[in-house]
Amino acid sequence: MANIKSQKKRILTNEKARQRNNSVKSELKTAIRAVNTAVDGADKDAAATALQAASRKLDKAVSKGVLHKNNAANHKSAISKKVNAL
Repeated sequence: MANIKSQKKRILTNEKARQRNNSVKSELKTAIRAVNTAVDGADKDAAATALQAASRKLDKAVSKGVLHKNNAANHKSAISKKVNAL
């Protein structure tokens, strides 16, 4: 455990950020899974809606600093390829 007051505060804020980042990543996985499920079921309308929602979540994660922009771009590209292939 740290002795410096600012470091003690930093430990607390880092923990909050870690938990927030984990929840955002979990939501992203769920959104991407929804797209993949719709694609597997060959449901084009559901896949398009799920793709739109997942893209928004990916963009938000980038703006919050949870993901790198290239990582999000790669995810968006991969899921949109699947949807467009329907």
